[in-house]
Amino acid sequence: MRDLDMSALEGKVDVLAGGPPCQPFSAGGVAKGDEDKRNMFPAMFKAVREIRPKAVICENVRGLLRPSFADYFKYIQNELRLPFEKRDNEARWQDHDAHLSGILRGLSPEDSDPDHYKVVMVPVNAANYGVPQVRNRVVIVAFRADLGVDIEAFTKYVETPKFSEDALWRSMRDEDGPYWQRHQVPGHVRDRVRANLPKKIKEDDYLPWRTLRDAIAGFGTDAELPALPEVDLSRLEEKHDFGKKVGIVDHIGWPGARIYKGHTPNELDRPAKTVKAGVHGVPGGESVMLLDERFRDPGAPDGWTYRHRYMTVRETARVMTFPDEWLGSGPRGEQMRQLGNAVPVVLGEFFANAVADALAAAGH
Repeated sequence: MRDLDMSALEGKVDVLAGGPPCQPFSAGGVAKGDEDKRNMFPAMFKAVREIRPKAVICENVRGLLRPSFADYFKYIQNELRLPFEKRDNEARWQDHDAHLSGILRGLSPEDSDPDHYKVVMVPVNAANYGVPQVRNRVVIVAFRADLGVDIEAFTKYVETPKFSEDALWRSMRDEDGPYWQRHQVPGHVRDRVRANLPKKIKEDDYLPWRTLRDAIAGFGTDAELPALPEVDLSRLEEKHDFGKKVGIVDHIGWPGARIYKGHTPNELDRPAKTVKAGVHGVPGGESVMLLDERFRDPGAPDGWTYRHRYMTVRETARVMTFPDEWLGSGPRGEQMRQLGNAVPVVLGEFFANAVADALAAAGH
């Protein structure tokens, strides 16, 4: 990517979208930031210079907001604002940032230089945008300054949540609430969930957060999908048959799921936890789920223990809001890594549509 010449695309691309590798800034990595050879933000700025897109969409980890990265993250945004002020190979980023900051201080809000971009940075939780997963990320959007896009209106729109946790709680509060009308669950499951709802629930005009149960049942996006069949738990431990294909590709069980302190499972009636790629494979807690089925357990506080298992690749893809016709590549672990590295489709769609609408409103 660093060596790829994209200048032939100049004037032919409306939107450049990408996610520079997150490992340099991720809480799960060594967090070397600018010093990490995988830091590909410079390659993104090079692409902007060569292509001159009308807009740029960039997604990355929330780790960029950590205090230790605050100055460098500000520098990333300044570079995107002035991508043609190229950093010298020998220059420190701190010195280049001082140069960029000086230029930016001299610009008026009405700046319309076609070499400049106007940048919007939005911390997001994907659940607030209709994804059945709590996934905290940062989305950076930039519009070319000469296009006259209403940055204030765009910022207000993308920063306004569309879904909320309180709305989910309200849908569950009553025994015959909308959530329970959509899902026919055992009474002990419904009672357990309702007993754990907060006593004070705020009123708002948002839609309910989508849950893992929604995703599996086919309600994880606006496009209703068929419910995924149950995984046969009795087949999980067979030596040469880790689960059973049940008519949907990649919906196959996997043995060995465990629960212990710091390794807690997903609950069906909450958004899933963040799907992770993981340097050494997928962390177990994020891909384990509690089931509705339970068994007598004298050692449990209430005398019952709920069964659990690993999520299938297809269930994980549903949580990432991929359509069922999307197929990963390679063995299960590699497909799970691909999903963990991806942007949820619904979140990407929301920002793509918002950018398209903002450009159209400005006559582009």
